[in-house]
Amino acid sequence: MPLARPSPASLRHPVRLGQSLLQLAQQRRHARVHDVRFVTTHQASAVLEKYRSKLEQKAKEEGLGSVLELKEAYKDKIQEMRKQAAAQAPPPPPSPQRQGQGLSDRGVGGTGIKPLSSYLDVSKMHELPAKEIEYIWRLRFASDPLSLCAVVPLSTYQRMQATARQHPQFILPLPRPGADDGSSADEGGSAKTNAAAADVHFLQWAFHPPASGSGSGSSNTHTSTVIFTHLAAFKLHGAYAQPHTTITHHLDLADSHGIVLLNGGVVEGRGVSVEEGRWLLMCLQRFYDVQGQGQGSGEAGARDKRQGLLEKFSRGDAGFSLEELLDEAERMG
Repeated sequence: MPLARPSPASLRHPVRLGQSLLQLAQQRRHARVHDVRFVTTHQASAVLEKYRSKLEQKAKEEGLGSVLELKEAYKDKIQEMRKQAAAQAPPPPPSPQRQGQGLSDRGVGGTGIKPLSSYLDVSKMHELPAKEIEYIWRLRFASDPLSLCAVVPLSTYQRMQATARQHPQFILPLPRPGADDGSSADEGGSAKTNAAAADVHFLQWAFHPPASGSGSGSSNTHTSTVIFTHLAAFKLHGAYAQPHTTITHHLDLADSHGIVLLNGGVVEGRGVSVEEGRWLLMCLQRFYDVQGQGQGSGEAGARDKRQGLLEKFSRGDAGFSLEELLDEAERMG
């Protein structure tokens, strides 16, 4: 029995009520309530009983008649020792580290995103032509079979980021081999037609401050990331869903060379291959750089359709069609 196709609004805003009820059902109460006065008195009494014999012996040696007289005689000294114990020692000086090491560990703005300086010597890159930088950049990740990297013209990136600020979230279909059941859509984030099937993936842009010391160029105002998550996982876990693909745009060389360096990767074992990750990046550019596509009459219609799909999804428009999105993605391939 085919399930109802989810609306764009439900894709973008997964129902949180069920998650809240689930979280409440999973909560466990292990705390115990104690009377603080009882606990404090009990601990002090236990200590006194443990050392009573030694305290009585000390009192006799001091020529005192009881433990209470001993406490009174040492009252001032006890208070002074308590004050010294309560005083906090100054923190130890930080251990020496290589210049720039802390920045690489913390990432851009404390987000955990590695700055460009953790991959390349940025100061040396400024002395090289763009073509040589592109060669070095691709060579830097050549040994990693799960990596994604590219060199994006600044003009292309500027159009993409302008669109992304208006439409930071979207979905992209990843075509799969043909399906036989002919169902239109299912709850798991897959769209199916008689001709083909596709897994649907949720993407989200984020913009962060530039890395410290990366320059004050007018174009280098931020670092941006895009994460891709299975739509089914996002609908189930929301913000806690684990992405399968992540990319970062570095603008350190944007002003000097007119290029943006992109790097990222696909997480192994999360259902997406590197080739499929590259295909998603191609679709990302086609949808977010509609103005940079071909200028023919046919391309103009495709640009308008992609722009319309973005706008309908962002508005939660009931006219958003998953089948139209799949058709457009197939046309790109």
